[in-house]
Amino acid sequence: MNNHQYQHNHECSCEHHHEHHHDESKHKLILIVVTIFLLVTAKIIENNFSLETWQLLLVYLVPYFTVGYGTLKEAWEGITSGDIFNENFLMTIATTGALGIGFLPGAENEFVEAVAVMLFFQIGEMFEGYAEGKSRDSISHLMNLRPESADVERDGGVVCVSPEMVSPGEIIVVKPGAKIPIDGFVTEGSSSLNTVALTGESVPRDVSEGDEVISGCINISGLLKIRTTKTFGECAVSKIIKLVESADANKSKSESFITKFSRIYTPVVVITAIILAFLPPFFATETYGNALSVWLYRALIFLVVSCPCALVISVPLTFFGGIGGASRNGILVKGSNYMDTLANIGTIVFDKTGTLTHGQFAVESVHPNMISEKELLHLAAHVEHFTTHPVGAALRDAFPDEALDGCKISDVEEIPGRGIRADVEGKIVCAGNSKFMQQLGIECDSVSKSGTIIHVSIDNSYAGYIVISDKLKSDSADTISRLKKLGVNKTVMLTGDREEVAKEVAAKLNLDEYHAGLLPDAKVSQVERLLSEVSDGKKLAFVGDGINDAPVLKRADIGIAMGGLGSDAAIEAADIVIMDDKPSKIADAVLISRRTISIARQNVIFAIGVKILVLLLAALGVANMWMAVFADVGVTVVAVINAMRALRK
Repeated sequence: MNNHQYQHNHECSCEHHHEHHHDESKHKLILIVVTIFLLVTAKIIENNFSLETWQLLLVYLVPYFTVGYGTLKEAWEGITSGDIFNENFLMTIATTGALGIGFLPGAENEFVEAVAVMLFFQIGEMFEGYAEGKSRDSISHLMNLRPESADVERDGGVVCVSPEMVSPGEIIVVKPGAKIPIDGFVTEGSSSLNTVALTGESVPRDVSEGDEVISGCINISGLLKIRTTKTFGECAVSKIIKLVESADANKSKSESFITKFSRIYTPVVVITAIILAFLPPFFATETYGNALSVWLYRALIFLVVSCPCALVISVPLTFFGGIGGASRNGILVKGSNYMDTLANIGTIVFDKTGTLTHGQFAVESVHPNMISEKELLHLAAHVEHFTTHPVGAALRDAFPDEALDGCKISDVEEIPGRGIRADVEGKIVCAGNSKFMQQLGIECDSVSKSGTIIHVSIDNSYAGYIVISDKLKSDSADTISRLKKLGVNKTVMLTGDREEVAKEVAAKLNLDEYHAGLLPDAKVSQVERLLSEVSDGKKLAFVGDGINDAPVLKRADIGIAMGGLGSDAAIEAADIVIMDDKPSKIADAVLISRRTISIARQNVIFAIGVKILVLLLAALGVANMWMAVFADVGVTVVAVINAMRALRK
């Protein structure tokens, strides 16, 4: 099967699953309504006609089989396949026992209760299906990223093909309203892109010629021509879809525990119920037959109460909802086990460039000498006009109109490791570092500021300096503050940048610790040291850009990558991906994970607490079948409704 066939078949299976789920919910609702009608009818017949017990059984078997056929069938399939001890088996034993208990000496019939247990079990499953559908819907917006087709320029025309058929280097045409099918660079046109499905942000992103764009974004306004840089299988949207599809493969400790627990728990419950039904009557003062009916009834209540549905259903559903809620917030979590880890973060280690800062040079301040700020920036931008150095790009960005003012630039000369000299409108302008100024014999200001300092001279006279630096992201400081309020006791920055730059960034952000001038292997060593210092029960997270920080992302307890709108290395190396590069989403992720864990714990405590209470009452002969129904199905419904809170953004 080729890649196109696989993608198409997968998409069809997703649609089929959604339709099947909708039809199943509708079918369950109809069954429930019909069963309620049949149960009321059966009760009316019982009250108005004097029927033998076996005749009443036949009357109540109609609503029982109507609502319980599916459960009975699944119980039988479990028995024949070797998976005997499941909730369907427990429900079958409990209800068939309730149907038969009325034939024992001195016992009252429990026909209504038997049908009610099956009825409420189906109601619980309907709620579970609804909640699961809501959880899947919360992630389905990511699945909808996949484009249907791509318009490619070939042989002088434009042909519509499957995205899998487009090769790197081809030109694709994206019309307004269409999804960008493959990653690439804009070669012609300008537009705004809707990135909400990728980043969770509703503000459109403006792009024009030369800008990089990724698959899955929706083109809002202008026509774009894009030169592709990857195949469809390698592009961002494919990687994101694969990530989301496999998110449930990594189960949390809570989920794994519940799965193992139910495998051991269910057979223990059945054996205990059998002992409870048949052993105590031997020690009763009354006849064995009369005592058996009493203890069999208690055993049936025990079986219904002991059904672990609430735990088995609600805990995985809570984590699935938490992952869905995070994805709506632009946070991709690769598995629920990472939520366990994230909820217990004690130390967070940050890379600097691209994580806490933008990773792009920008003019921070202009300090002229005898001329205006605008004039100094104007001349420096002219001199740097033809260079490919990032400093030159920063100066051009700060003075974008330099190409329109008609100034003549000639005799441009670049001095490696020093700067650039050029003739601008007859003036010899030099821009570079302090060593360049010394070489020219020009005395320049001594600058203590961090960042890159560009000194400028005009006709051998000092004209001032410009500070260029990598700007902090607007929410970096707030992120550190929020994390500390959330109980993160140590924030550390590791960077390959210069000491003075790292020191200033650390001071501005109020970081606890920083280390500068580090190569990737030195970062790993620092993380190893920090891991040894983490207090018991706490975890260490590393936040990086996912490109040169891959070794550290893997070594930390949990790796969080700034996705850079879907950077390949980030998606592959990290456990959690922040799709819009905002550090504040790290604090959001911690909050989401803690809320998800909290909801799962609430469900476990509530379910076990109610069950233990009703079991004690059952042992004392106080609990009846209706209490057992609530302790099973009622608790399940409440737990599922509570689990749905994890879906919130």
